[in-house]
Amino acid sequence: MTLAAATELAAATNENLANISNTLIYSSMAVYTLAFFAYIAEWLFGSRSKVGRTAAALTPAKATKAEAPPVTVKKGGSTAVLERPKVVVRSTAGQRDVPDGPGAHGGDEQGDLYGRIAISLTVLAFLVEFGGVLTRALSVQRAPWGNMYEFNITFSTVAVGVYLTLLALKKNVRWLGLFLITTVLLDLGLAVTVLYTASDQLVPALHSYWLYIHVSTAIFCGAVFYVGAVSTLLYLFKDSFENKLANGATPGRFANSVLDRLPASASLDKFSYRVNAAVFPLWTFTIIAGAIWAGDAWGRYWGWDPKETWSFITWIAYACYLHARATAGWKGRKAAYLALIAFGCWLFNYYGVNIFVSGKHSYAGV
Repeated sequence: MTLAAATELAAATNENLANISNTLIYSSMAVYTLAFFAYIAEWLFGSRSKVGRTAAALTPAKATKAEAPPVTVKKGGSTAVLERPKVVVRSTAGQRDVPDGPGAHGGDEQGDLYGRIAISLTVLAFLVEFGGVLTRALSVQRAPWGNMYEFNITFSTVAVGVYLTLLALKKNVRWLGLFLITTVLLDLGLAVTVLYTASDQLVPALHSYWLYIHVSTAIFCGAVFYVGAVSTLLYLFKDSFENKLANGATPGRFANSVLDRLPASASLDKFSYRVNAAVFPLWTFTIIAGAIWAGDAWGRYWGWDPKETWSFITWIAYACYLHARATAGWKGRKAAYLALIAFGCWLFNYYGVNIFVSGKHSYAGV
C-alpha cells in the first residue's frame, strides 16, 4: 500500500468515526427525549397522597393561634386571662422548619416506577452521548473540545454525569432530573444546528497538554455551576411558595402539585451553596492553569483578553456570592440572586464571548 493510499484510508476511517459520533449524538437526543417524557409522567401521574407537607408545616401555627383557648391563670379567686405567645414561623436563622417534599414522585409505586424508568433512560442516554464524544475524539486523535460544538456535547455529558454521580452517592437529587434533561436537550439542539463544526484538527496554539488540564476543568466547573444554578432557581420558587402559605394565601393547583414535591427552600439553598462552594477552588485553578498556558502559547500570562476578563469576572461574582452566603444579612434570596448573576457571567463567558467577541480565544469562529 502506498503512502498516499494509507493517508486516504486513514482520512476515510476518521470520517467514518466522525459520522458515527454524529449518529450517537442524535441517538442520545432521542433517548433523552424518552427520559424527558418519563420524568413528566413521574411528576404528573405519581400519587399526591404525600403532597402537602409544606402546607401542613406552615398552617398549623396559624390555626393554633386562632383556635386554641387562651391561657388562664387563677389567683386569689379571680381569673387572669393572658394572650398566647405569638407563633414565629421562621427560625432565628431565617429559615422555616419545613420538611422536604417527597422528591419528583409522590412516594407511591406508580410514581416510583416512572422515576426508575426515567433514571434508566438517562443512564442509557448518557452512555450513548459519551460514546459520541469519545468517537469524536478518536476521529481526530485529540481531546474533543476544540470548538463550541465539541465543548457543548462534552459539557452536557459531564452535567448528566454529575447528576448520576450524586444519585449513585445516595443523594436525594431526583427532583433535578426533569430540569436537567430539559436543558440538556436544548443544549444538544443548539449544538447540532447552530454550533455544529465538522471534525478537524486543532490550530497550532491548542496543541498542548494544557488543553487537557485547562479545558477539562473548565467544563467540569461549568457543569457543577449549572447544577447549583438550577437548585438556586428552584429555591427562589419554593421560597415564594412557602411565603404564600405562611401568609395564609392559597397557591394555584400547579404550584401545589409541583413545588410541594421539591425539597424545602432551606434544603435547596444549602444544596446550591455546597455545590458552588465545592467547585469554586477548582474554578480558581482553571483560571491559573489558563494563565500558565497563555504564558507558554503567547508569551504572556495575562493580557485582559475577553475570555480571560470574563473568566475573572465570573470568579469575582462567585466569590461575592460565597462571601454573601456566609454573611447573616445576605443569606437567602439576596445571596441566591448573586448566585444566578454569577452563573449568568459564566454563560456569557461560554457563549457570548466565543460568538460575539473577537479575541485570542476565537479559534474556529464558534
